[in-house]
Amino acid sequence: MSEQHTYRVIVRGTWDGLTDEARARLLAEAGEHGMTSMRFCEEGSLSYEPSPLKHFSMRYVVVSDAADGEEMAGAIAEDRAERTLREAGYGFGALKSTVTDLDTMKVNRKSSSRR
Repeated sequence: MSEQHTYRVIVRGTWDGLTDEARARLLAEAGEHGMTSMRFCEEGSLSYEPSPLKHFSMRYVVVSDAADGEEMAGAIAEDRAERTLREAGYGFGALKSTVTDLDTMKVNRKSSSRR
């Protein structure tokens, strides 16, 4: 059995080709998708600013084989984002992801002399 790693992935994109209905829905729901709604989860959390309605980000937790690395975790999250956005009827441009491997992340702790 291969080792599993947990990744936090931020998928960023730009709205593109939104229908009037999709734009109205995004604007109406903007309060639910602001800074306070940002969290990493398997199903993803969408956040964006309503003015201007241009960019968005989605945050995911992805668990996958460590051997597949960060590139695969990013691809998995981007696939989830594409599926979610398409199912919601939102037009979007190219997606880019930033991946952090939580299992290899170094945590810098302040020494007691630096406090």
